[in-house]
Amino acid sequence: SGGKLSHELITNTILPFFRNEELEKLGDAAVIKIGENRLAFSTDSYVVDPIIFPGGDIGKLAICGTVNDLSMMGAKPLYISAGIIMEEGFPVQILEQLLGSMQKMADEAGVRIVTGDTKVVPRGAVDKIFINTSGIGLVPPDIDINGDKAEPGDVVIINGPIADHGITIMAGREGLEMDLDLKTDSAPLNYLVQEILDVTKNIHVLRDPTRGGVATTLNEIASQSNVAIKLYENKVPVTNSVQSVCEILGLDPLYIANEGKCLVICPESETEKVLKAVQNNKYGRQAQVIGRVLAEPAQKVYMETLIGAERIIDMLAGEQLPRIC
Repeated sequence: SGGKLSHELITNTILPFFRNEELEKLGDAAVIKIGENRLAFSTDSYVVDPIIFPGGDIGKLAICGTVNDLSMMGAKPLYISAGIIMEEGFPVQILEQLLGSMQKMADEAGVRIVTGDTKVVPRGAVDKIFINTSGIGLVPPDIDINGDKAEPGDVVIINGPIADHGITIMAGREGLEMDLDLKTDSAPLNYLVQEILDVTKNIHVLRDPTRGGVATTLNEIASQSNVAIKLYENKVPVTNSVQSVCEILGLDPLYIANEGKCLVICPESETEKVLKAVQNNKYGRQAQVIGRVLAEPAQKVYMETLIGAERIIDMLAGEQLPRIC
């Protein structure tokens, strides 16, 4: 789910084997200094089911996800690799559709797919097709963005409604027949990030809340920065379609994956400039402030509810379960 168990697997089992300065920052991408240049380097694997869904497919997802991981470090994405593993008998026409989606998103983001690898394995050895993408980009010298930079007094901004992608995938996977306008929010956000950095370099944290959703991502930031983050329920944007599905199934949209959303944490003094920049981009029209960074209680995320109460927003211990009885 990308929640507490995933976090513990990475920090307690995987990280100790490869511990180094770049990896320990646990950012969306590593930032590596080579001579006078700083490179952002990211990799991700996409195993989504179904592979084609309203508003996109696994190919679109792979390019957007890697572009966004680089962008969250303030980098300008440049080059991408693509590794494709598919089962024998996978239809060539569907492969061509996915490759076309990848190239379309690469063109939109201004990146080039310059290397890759293709493997065909026995039928059933993978679930149709898996795609791994890695990317590199250049980080400007005056940019210093990471999950440990949030400070008390900062505001938390998101560029639009949450949980669209996860609910769209869930509806397609489970065959939910609902007359609702559901589609993935998958999108490349590098130009949106660039427009933010054009108006101010004073950005502390950028993160894309993918697996585990907004709740898990903010918990990671609160832990890394040793701060508290307070959300306002009446400010968190959720579409009516997503809210309807979540209410029917008993799911919390805060824990649902996004693929075209960006959390921006910056000083309150920069709020107006950042909001205007985000709202001027086609992927940020509904951006708004959803929370604040506080000093206490350190490493906690909590929400002020619609009725004025407060509740802790913790990482999930496993998958969210729809109502089952």
